[in-house]
Amino acid sequence: MSCDIGLYGLAVMGQNFALNMASHGFKVCVGNRSPSKVELTVNRAKEEGNLPITGASSPEEFCKQLSKPRKIIILVMAGKPVDDTIATLSQYLEAGDVIVDGGNEWFHNTLRRAKELEPKGIHFVGMGISGGEEGARNGPSLMPGGPKEAYDLIEPIITKCAAQVNDGPCTGYLGPVGAGNYVKMIHNGIEYGDMQLIGEIYDVMKSVLKISNEEMAKVFHDWNSTELESYLIEITAKILAKKDDEVTGEGYVVDYILDKTGMKGTGRWTIQEAAERSVAAPTMSASLDARYISARKDERVKASTVLKGPDVTSAEIPIHKGQLLDDLRAALYCSKVCSYAQGLGIIKSCSDDMNWDIDLSECARMWKGGCIIRAQILQKIQDALARDKNLPNLILDPVVAGELNERSAAWRRVVAVAVGYGVPTPALCGSLNYFDSYRRERLPANLTQAQRDFFGGHTYERIDRDGVFHTAWTESHKSIGDINERKAGEL
Repeated sequence: MSCDIGLYGLAVMGQNFALNMASHGFKVCVGNRSPSKVELTVNRAKEEGNLPITGASSPEEFCKQLSKPRKIIILVMAGKPVDDTIATLSQYLEAGDVIVDGGNEWFHNTLRRAKELEPKGIHFVGMGISGGEEGARNGPSLMPGGPKEAYDLIEPIITKCAAQVNDGPCTGYLGPVGAGNYVKMIHNGIEYGDMQLIGEIYDVMKSVLKISNEEMAKVFHDWNSTELESYLIEITAKILAKKDDEVTGEGYVVDYILDKTGMKGTGRWTIQEAAERSVAAPTMSASLDARYISARKDERVKASTVLKGPDVTSAEIPIHKGQLLDDLRAALYCSKVCSYAQGLGIIKSCSDDMNWDIDLSECARMWKGGCIIRAQILQKIQDALARDKNLPNLILDPVVAGELNERSAAWRRVVAVAVGYGVPTPALCGSLNYFDSYRRERLPANLTQAQRDFFGGHTYERIDRDGVFHTAWTESHKSIGDINERKAGEL
């Protein structure tokens, strides 16, 4: 049969997305470097209702089975495997065909690949896919960026296969090539921050309140019916409630898991991009640092015998359980908002630099379903960004600002308790410090700039008159010549 679309790369994500497309009536040809995965996918299609999936035994056969212009989604490991797959398939493609990379890829690689395919007239689209294995099968969030002509060819397929929410499918055209991978990268950075924030809230519950896994599970379950409703809160409740029935028959699975967090690179890319764009991202940066520290397990075990934390009692820092749980809920909400604000700020900065014209309210809309960071709060974020397309920062929206102001006292109490009891909360603190720094009309940066001028003659601006200035701070300071030359190289 002549297939509507091809999918090359049949790890679980690839298999599930192929089945997703076939479930929506599209004829799908599947290919893979190892034939066994092709056979497995075809058999799954038969078992799941004789879905219209056909397998190919070679890249050439794979491409021949596709209707023109050919549309191919590749889902292989990022980096060299993507380049190798493109090189293999492009031999059998022609001008007007479309290759869509659905992996988590560094956007500069996407830009390079699009450029390399231009002489052949092959369109290249980078499309972030979020939702994990379940989302790939039942409806993920899809974030494509590439030539509009290429998007129009895949649009009928991806709009049906994406997660569906109240105002449409969780996909749409984000902009030129690179934009889709970039938005997915920042999505993952926000995901890092969200997970770290939840982990810190859990740590305060466990280490300060000393409440059981069962009770914590109930708290998170109840919070999932509030403004905190989200996929990550939902699964946290399920994780905490899961007993270790299959291995020890005692206790809870989470307590047997080694406290070392893995990562695959997108969080690091996010922080690199934040630095490149000069955008503050303390919540996400703290989450990345927390993963680095967690990886040094042996060092931490040794440090626990040498370094001492505070030896405090509830008499010294009184704890009222109900109040602290309410405060934790408020602190988590505020910190999540600030994390989203930081991520959206990075997207906006890059979009402006690259002339991508990414609609931030569309990003929020696409994230409302299917993806890992889907949450009730995204509707509020979407509304805020739709109200004012030129909003410089999410937390300046009157509705959002009002919620942060209303909860800020609780937020501060949580951080104070955590610091007092020696519980590390870098992401909660990072979010609060972001809020406090952003709301301050005046920061101590004047002293920092004075220091720069003192030791390096870097000059400064004044608040009482225009121009650039330098001070001879001591008798040893000499004239620095043309002051304006000293400003060269400033970011």
